[in-house]
Amino acid sequence: MNVFKKTILTVLASLFFIIGNVSAEKIKIGTEGAYPPWNSKDASGNLIGFEVELAQELCKIMKYECTIVEQDWDGMIPALVMRKFDAIMAGMSITAERQKTITFSQGYADEVASLAVMKGSSLEGMDTPEGINLSLGGSDVKKALKTLTGALAGKTVCTQTGTIHQNFLESGDVGSVNVRTYKTQDEVNLDLTSGRCDVALAAAVAFTDYADKSGKPVVLVGPTFSGGAFGNGVGVGIRQASDSAIGKRDAKILKDFNKAINKARKQGIISKLAIKHFGFDASM
Repeated sequence: MNVFKKTILTVLASLFFIIGNVSAEKIKIGTEGAYPPWNSKDASGNLIGFEVELAQELCKIMKYECTIVEQDWDGMIPALVMRKFDAIMAGMSITAERQKTITFSQGYADEVASLAVMKGSSLEGMDTPEGINLSLGGSDVKKALKTLTGALAGKTVCTQTGTIHQNFLESGDVGSVNVRTYKTQDEVNLDLTSGRCDVALAAAVAFTDYADKSGKPVVLVGPTFSGGAFGNGVGVGIRQASDSAIGKRDAKILKDFNKAINKARKQGIISKLAIKHFGFDASM
């Protein structure tokens, strides 16, 4: 009788496991895999980085079956809209311009930007505040932008195409800048160190991570940037909801991500991963 009961219990447990798996939401998450330490690939080609690990943690909380897929940055939003995947976790800042096409979860990390040069550059030692928030404005911001306008005049500034950094450089806030764009951040780093760029603009951690791993004397200059064209932190990109069945599913995915981010924040998961990959707590 005991053997029979054990058999029945084993069968029931298997059925519950199968039913649980069948009912679990299955989604794909797109990331670039070329923006360390946010997301990148190891020597074997496996996706790694802060957002890859955070995505895995959020999926555990949501009880989702998630597959993380690689996508070139310049096709990221079009691929989401075309339903190649269901969410974006790729160091994508929340901006008003992007919100015209997609929606975002609440922010999970702050991506302050910075200019970077090679050690010995004439741009080192610029007299600017440590950081400026373009959304706040004020005399300090105006003074810093004026200093940057003069410093960048005649210089070639390199950045990744289709980013908030390119938008800022072309906004006119620092005058008419000679901007050179690249498909990936790796290409920006390489041309900066080879001397084809006088200065580059990206997330501050993208430069510090590259300097640490490559040993190249890349240094940050000027203020860190946030707000305005730089957005309001990094969040999960989701398709905009609609009244259709598919649109309602997108709305549910957004709601579940927001709940999961809240829980991960309260449990210290985001802070722990940020410190691991960035060297400081960039969680929001």
